[in-house]
This record gives sequence, structure tokens and C-alpha cells, in this order.
Amino acid sequence: MFDYATLREIWWLLLGVLLIGFALTDGYDLGLGAIYRFITRDDVERRMALEAIEPHWEGHQVWFILGGGAVFAAWPLLYAASFSGFYFAMLLVLLALILRPVGFNFRNKVSDPRWRNAWDWALTVAGAVPSLVFGVAFGNLFLGVPFHFTDTLRPVYDGSFFGLFHPFALLAGVVSLAMLVMHGASFGAMKIEGAVGDRARRVARGAAVITLLTFVAAGVWLSALPGHAIVGQAAMDGPSNPLAKQVTVQAGAWLANQQAHPLLWLVPALAALGMLGVIVLRNRVAGFISSCLAVAGVILTAGIALFPFLMPSSVQPAHGLTVWDASSSARTLGIMLFAATVFLPLVLAYSTWAFRIMRGQVTRAHVEEQARNGGGY
Repeated sequence: MFDYATLREIWWLLLGVLLIGFALTDGYDLGLGAIYRFITRDDVERRMALEAIEPHWEGHQVWFILGGGAVFAAWPLLYAASFSGFYFAMLLVLLALILRPVGFNFRNKVSDPRWRNAWDWALTVAGAVPSLVFGVAFGNLFLGVPFHFTDTLRPVYDGSFFGLFHPFALLAGVVSLAMLVMHGASFGAMKIEGAVGDRARRVARGAAVITLLTFVAAGVWLSALPGHAIVGQAAMDGPSNPLAKQVTVQAGAWLANQQAHPLLWLVPALAALGMLGVIVLRNRVAGFISSCLAVAGVILTAGIALFPFLMPSSVQPAHGLTVWDASSSARTLGIMLFAATVFLPLVLAYSTWAFRIMRGQVTRAHVEEQARNGGGY
């Protein structure tokens, strides 16, 4: 069995895998949902866009649930502090995610165009809001979250909901929204035939340009932003006590990992290359693959920059949560790792099988036939 320090690193990597898995799968659902009202011209075209994500969107929620469960079980201090600090932001995301299944199920219950138009806009909001909030939350991690711990390790949040909307956090939100719109539009361009797919392709290119520009801007800003660094040697195999370390705050510290290991610069380069692929590649399958590389690269870039911090504190930097002092016990991490090695391949196998079964483009003729038979979205 792995030692305690290695288990902590493995679970940091697994948390990253789950975040990337969620962004790659449910991310294109959210992105396409955020724009489908703008790339369609009539009810049939809107049903085509919804039909593109209909076979998979519920299954993609598994990644979100796995991510939340992993944080709860592997990083209990992170779970407690983040859910306290981001309570209203998470509530906003939850309401949006609840609105999606309601919209999918109710949209075609009534044929009145006003009814369907209202649900179309509701689904658009339900796709855009989480995409934006996820980025704002990530941006706040680099700014530091205003929380501290009491002597009994009870987290206390010292900020407010509106305090989350710092300009850098909003820029990170734009990166996230543009990135997922790019991803969703790339999927729509690949999956939907005809004019809808063509419009989605144009949106994907525009969103990729915005993502690239804002990603570079965020990186430049990050190089001047005060970052957190552990003073001395971290106790990698010590007890989970965030109060037992010293942290310094200095400009540019968030890029220390890349500066210490120059090969890590290949990760943001890969992300930028993926965005350029979306912009220039004519083949739509290749464009979607490029979008996947871009999404994975952006998330991995953020994770590498933060490491070993999971949730820095802006009011008490020494209370910030790191990979080394926020985890569960070695026994818990070991048991969970065994479970992950069993169930994660099953999730991947199911997702691959589902994509294979549902391969092919959504056509107008297919959706019109479904409408005549009273089915579909």
C-alpha cells in the first residue's frame, strides 16, 4: 500500500480527473444549453439541439456527484470550509442544475410557443449560470477565500456573497463561460447536421478566440497577483492540521511550480494549442477533440498553479488548506482508492459505450419524425 503522503497526492490527482471529467462531459451540455437558443431559428432546430445532449446529460451528472463525494470523503476540511464560504454560490448552481431537468421534461408538455420559449430561455440560463459561477469560484481560490479556523478546527467564513465578485474572479468566470461555450458549440457542430451545426461552428470559433485571450490575460494577471507559499518543508505525512504550518504571501508565487519545473509550461501551451485547433481546423471531430484538450489544459493549469493549496485563506494565510493538511486518514484514503479503481473504470466504460451507441448526427428529418410521433424534446 502507498504511504500517507503518496495517497494524498494520488487523491489530488483523482480530484483533478473528476473535475476534468465533469468539464469534458457535462461541460458541453452546459455550453450547448447556454447558446442553443441563439443558434436555432425555429422549434424543430431547437429540438435538434436538445436532442444532441438528451441521451447523455443525466449520466454526466455522475461526474459532479463523484467530485462532491470525493471532496466530502477525501478532503473533509475542504468540504466544510468551501460549502460554508461558497454557500450562496453553490445554491445558485444547484438551483440552475435543478432547473435543467425540469426544463427538459416540461418544455414539450404544451405546444404553445410562449410556453416553449419560456423554457428555452430557462434552459439557456441553466446552462450559462453554472458555467460562469464555476469560473468565479476558481478565481477566488487564487485571491484567497476569507475564512479561518478556530482552535477546534471549526471553519469560520469572514466574507460575503458579493465579495466573491472581484475583477480577477469575474475574469476567471469569463474564461470558464467562454471555454464551456466553445466546448458545447464544438460538440454541437460535430453532432448536429445542417445550418444549426454550421452556426455552432461559428460560435465555437468565436468562443475559442475569447477563451484564448482571456486565458492569457488571466495568466498575465496571475503573475502579478499575490500568491501563497509554504515556509520551509511541508509535513507531507503529518496529521491533518492546517494550523501547524507557516505561509508567506508574495507576488508571483502562484507561478512558482511552473518556474521550478519548466516542463509544466507545456500544460497551458497545450490548452492554447487546443483553442487554436478549434479556430483553424475544418474537420469538426478534430475540432471537438481540440476543445477537449483545451478544457483539460485550462483546468490542469489552474490545478498546477494552486498546488499544494486546495483553498487558500486571504485573512489567515497560515490557515489555508493544502494537500498535506486537509485530508482524511491514510486508512480512509486507501479504502477509497480501492473503490475508485473499481468504479471509475466502470463509469468510463459506460460513458464510452453510451457515446458509441448514440453516435451519428442529429438530423432534421429524425426530429420531425419524432415530433409527428409525439416523442423527443
